[in-house]
Amino acid sequence: MYNKVYVEITNICNMNCSFCHGHKRAPRQMNKEEFTLILDKLTDQTGYLYYHLMGEPLTHPLLSEFIQLAGERGYKSIITTNGTLLNKRGKELLAAGVHKVNISVHSFEQGTDEEQHRYLCELADFAGEAAKCGTIVVFRLWNNGFDGGKNENALHILKENIPGEWIENTRGIRICDKIYLEWGERFEWPDCNAEIKGNKYFCYGLKDQFGILSDGTVVPCCLDSEGTIHLGNIFTEDLDTILNSSRAINMVEGFRRGEASEDLCKRCGYARRFV
Repeated sequence: MYNKVYVEITNICNMNCSFCHGHKRAPRQMNKEEFTLILDKLTDQTGYLYYHLMGEPLTHPLLSEFIQLAGERGYKSIITTNGTLLNKRGKELLAAGVHKVNISVHSFEQGTDEEQHRYLCELADFAGEAAKCGTIVVFRLWNNGFDGGKNENALHILKENIPGEWIENTRGIRICDKIYLEWGERFEWPDCNAEIKGNKYFCYGLKDQFGILSDGTVVPCCLDSEGTIHLGNIFTEDLDTILNSSRAINMVEGFRRGEASEDLCKRCGYARRFV
């Protein structure tokens, strides 16, 4: 089984963040039939669904229904969001049984101080309600060195609005039961036009995870924003055939040797973390 599968239910986003690679694909949202087909085909493949590659999952009108459908089949749903729509849809997510919500707080690094304060207070309110429901919330500040001093202010506002132990560890802060904060460095997205990053490579793509784009394209990891490494289409092909194709096997065996069989992987800044 895979630790997780990324399912891009929509590639549409309501923001244009400086750190995000973006994509050039046509805007698209999965419909209920397509999502249900994916749930069927992922049986015995994973227990955890992450609702993104590109796009903001909270822009999808059927998100809560998707979470319920997944829960009925034994999957745990994890949302990664910029958080700007949680004030409108947060209660809906919690009622649907979302397992975990990752909030990219660094998404709002370009807002004014007043906007940031209102945004963070709304996130703190949501986190408190989520914790009461047993849902895990992780605030992400994956922008060390690029925050322009706003991380310190963000921490101050969150600390004012979320009571807890606020215990620091190597990965970030345990605020209280079910609520955490993670630090992270900004990384370079893989891009075919970027420079080659080195001569030794390793990645968890196709080992612990793979992704499914909104049009059904199966990709090896959550960072292939354009579907460059197109392994097949889950809407029209057998998943086992896709995951055991020569292209997929070459990738896995290559990483075992510290090599990258795909040009895009050689240009991935994130993968350098694992070498």
